[in-house]
Amino acid sequence: MRLIATAPLLALAFGLAAPALAAPPVRPAEDIARDADRKPADMVAFAKIGKGTVVADIIPGGGYFTRVFAAAVGDTGKVVAVIPPPARAAYGEQTKAIDAMAAAPGSNIVVVATPADPAWAGKLDVAWTAQNYHDLHNGQTPEQVMGFNRAVFAELKPGGYFIIVDHAAPGTGLSMTKSLHRIDPATVKAEVVAAGFVFDGESTVMANPADAHTAIVFDPSVRGHTDQFAYRFKKP
Repeated sequence: MRLIATAPLLALAFGLAAPALAAPPVRPAEDIARDADRKPADMVAFAKIGKGTVVADIIPGGGYFTRVFAAAVGDTGKVVAVIPPPARAAYGEQTKAIDAMAAAPGSNIVVVATPADPAWAGKLDVAWTAQNYHDLHNGQTPEQVMGFNRAVFAELKPGGYFIIVDHAAPGTGLSMTKSLHRIDPATVKAEVVAAGFVFDGESTVMANPADAHTAIVFDPSVRGHTDQFAYRFKKP
């Protein structure tokens, strides 16, 4: 008779504790309701995130993509939720939900306070930020934004990817970042390339040609349906 030994059975046989496996966090109904607009499967594929990937979710808001990524990377991957103090203050209770996910037994999520955390320098496969890049220019100087991009560059492994998704306002430069919470895709590309990245591709699954780019992104007429660009940059 053949005996098939599994890790849990071996652990019991030798009196060892079985390794805890990470269970993906439960996605709340309000997250699932947004899937048609946020296209999580398409975005995960575009970002080249899979089993074993180490991905930073920078300024994760309520954790929509944190939960998606935690399921995508599995037990051998890691999700680094980057929540700087201003983001924690802005999102309040929502960030506590991310803290709780990270504290759960066997979690593959960790929380840090800066995109330049030394523990992750040169260890990330992917850095991701969605609907946040325009806000970097609201209250920061261009030099500080460049510092952010360079910090992300330093955290990535060679060959790693930086993904930016944001609300588009073509041809407006930085003039709409505060008033409409939109940004010119060409400006984003120029800034990130200046930090040492190579432009590697874009996805149009979040594009909406019916968006006139004149309404603030919170306006009910466009909220959840803005014209958005998704850019992928690569660290050489």
